[in-house]
Amino acid sequence: MDVDAYEAWYHTPRGRWIGETEFSQLMQLLPPQINRQTKVSLLDVGCGTGYFTRRFAASGLNTTGLDPDEAAILYAMKQDAGSIYLQGMAESLPFADDSFTYCSAITSLCFVAEPAKALMEMWRVAEKGLLLGLLNRRSLLYRQKQGRGAYQGARWDTLNNVRKWIEILSPQPVELKSATAVFLPGASVAAQILERLLPAALPWGSFLVVYIEKNSVV
Repeated sequence: MDVDAYEAWYHTPRGRWIGETEFSQLMQLLPPQINRQTKVSLLDVGCGTGYFTRRFAASGLNTTGLDPDEAAILYAMKQDAGSIYLQGMAESLPFADDSFTYCSAITSLCFVAEPAKALMEMWRVAEKGLLLGLLNRRSLLYRQKQGRGAYQGARWDTLNNVRKWIEILSPQPVELKSATAVFLPGASVAAQILERLLPAALPWGSFLVVYIEKNSVV
């Protein structure tokens, strides 16, 4: 990973708007009481340079980031002294059961060879739930990009994929909340206006957000 180029993209007008839009949707799906509680912890799996990890920390969560890329972890540590960053694999998390309140994976599972195995590990170490940010196969961005450019080698998912994963995680039905964001891939004025007008419940945004409540049976 070219960490400087990756972070620089988030400082472009398009990258800044997309990053803020995605993070806003992520926070909307987490239980609302987290900002009023203490000792609420989150493990961000596949954290990369820590872009989203830093924002979770700024929102009041005690954050730990994990990524297999050494350069990304070193970069994240320099940017965020208040969080813990570790090098490791999503498929084999070096933590005890229920070590964190929540586990997140933001546009990282799409690059994991065994996503079901990674999710089982996240499920194991999370006490309350999982927060996922996925590339949405039912989006305009997928039609435009698919496996090209920065998305080369990435897997594009749907809610049906997530439901199949959940069947592996839990023998009983659990509560699942979902939303999408970034309906138009560009950051044009039209894209930003459309984003405000369209409800997040529509399934066509390029960023698919899913929250899975671990201890709720529906």
